Amino acid sequence: MQVAVFILVVLAFVALSGALVRLVRVPLPVLQIAIGAALAWPAKGLHVEIDPELFLLVFIPPLLFGDAFAAPKRELIELRGPILDLAIGLVFFTIVGFGYALHWLVPSIPLVVAFALAAVLSPTDAVAVSSIVDRNVVPARLMHILEGESLLNDASGLVMFRFAVAAALTGSFSFAAASLSFLYAVAAGVLAGIAALFIAAKALQVLGRIGGTPAEAQVLVMTLLPFVAYLIAEHVGASGILAAVTAGLLTGTSGIFRHLSVSARIQAMSLWSTLTFVFNGALFILLGLQLPDIIRRVPPELASRHWLFEPALTVLLLTLCLIGLRFLWIWIGDMASVVSARLSKRKAEPFGFRVRLAGSVAGVRGAITLAGILSLPLALQDGSPFPARDVVIFLAAGVIICSLVIASLALPRIAHGLVEPGEDPGAAEERRARVGAANAAIARIESLASEGGEGEAAEARLAVADSIVAGYRRRIAASDEADEARAEAREAGRLELELRHAGIEAERAAVRDMFRSREINDHTMRALLSEITLTEALLKSRRDRK
Repeated sequence: MQVAVFILVVLAFVALSGALVRLVRVPLPVLQIAIGAALAWPAKGLHVEIDPELFLLVFIPPLLFGDAFAAPKRELIELRGPILDLAIGLVFFTIVGFGYALHWLVPSIPLVVAFALAAVLSPTDAVAVSSIVDRNVVPARLMHILEGESLLNDASGLVMFRFAVAAALTGSFSFAAASLSFLYAVAAGVLAGIAALFIAAKALQVLGRIGGTPAEAQVLVMTLLPFVAYLIAEHVGASGILAAVTAGLLTGTSGIFRHLSVSARIQAMSLWSTLTFVFNGALFILLGLQLPDIIRRVPPELASRHWLFEPALTVLLLTLCLIGLRFLWIWIGDMASVVSARLSKRKAEPFGFRVRLAGSVAGVRGAITLAGILSLPLALQDGSPFPARDVVIFLAAGVIICSLVIASLALPRIAHGLVEPGEDPGAAEERRARVGAANAAIARIESLASEGGEGEAAEARLAVADSIVAGYRRRIAASDEADEARAEAREAGRLELELRHAGIEAERAAVRDMFRSREINDHTMRALLSEITLTEALLKSRRDRK
């Protein structure tokens, strides 16, 4: 009963945070962490012990799957060089640089444990990055790189974290063995994601052959997909995170949606939007719930001079160290790409100082880091306590909060003015696609209408075709390059949407009146209101894109 009440309370505050974020004007993850900390700060407040393995299984696969599915695949492929450079190269650079810096700053932390903390701090949080970084103020190229990096560096960071922990437990480390294990974890993780996608496709095929299968059963298969990918990979000792990401990246291009009914597709997209919001919010609230207990137990190694300023300064210095290492690596990679472009006689597209700084500050840490560091064993193989465990957990939590706060405060100022005013390239591309699709539809409709023969049926066919084609021509006019033509079409479109919306409101009121007068039952009312709501949603989507 207590667990059920706890879940309901968390869900209620997730919903509340969605409304509060409009009032307090801070990034949603920061607000949700603050809510979690406020709930747990009193001695009799909410307190929960996180099982790291369960935490990773429940939250990470669906969230990373959703982010990978929504990521722009074309841009990720085009930018694969800098993305892999950050997702793999920067992880190793951070482990070495931050590990030695931490050991020098806090000598009580053994070097191998410092490397473990550096490894678990190296992944950036995909959810926090997308919530904090405003796509309207950050160049699209940088945004795509940050998205791709945050999807892939979780796997490399956690794999190296496991190696560092194993070295701390056994007292030995083999670079060759670690390299082979890393390659296996990556390769097997990718194959596990592909295997899960194949299993889901076969399951949907079987459901489709049975006939009459509810759309909800098909939606359930899609919901289980990221969890199946994660569990398969973890079962064979590979990266479950990379398996979930692989499944998400390939879902859109694998053709699996052709096995879904139209109703199942609509329900699946709606369900994933809701699940993403709920899981994101619950994840950050749970993160906030852990902070008061961690902060109250400030390790004595960090408070020899002052109980507050010394640990706070240590956390700040370590966060700035991470930002500095990230900036240095981005600068090196940027210069290397310029040299490579000049040698191959291609046009170089280097980032400026502010873009590099924005990319460095945007590398915030989050749930993966906390779940990883909490999975540290309590004792070594000989039964002695794991060295500096409380210290590194405290520092990891502090860096998470500090990186989020710095990004929230500094990033809008750093990124201001980086994007030139004008039409978004994505909007222009969408406009061209709409024109191409409308022209294809007009050609096909006119071809079918001309095959109608003669008589009243043929005239009715032509009249219907003309009506449909007129709608497509209005869409083309609304996308016209000429400003005057587009303005006239936009005004006509606005009036059309206004009248359609008024008609929908009248339909809804009439259906409810018929239900109140008992002319129709509740089943009929729900069916009609569902259709009306779907039409309204489509019109709202058109209005938002105008």
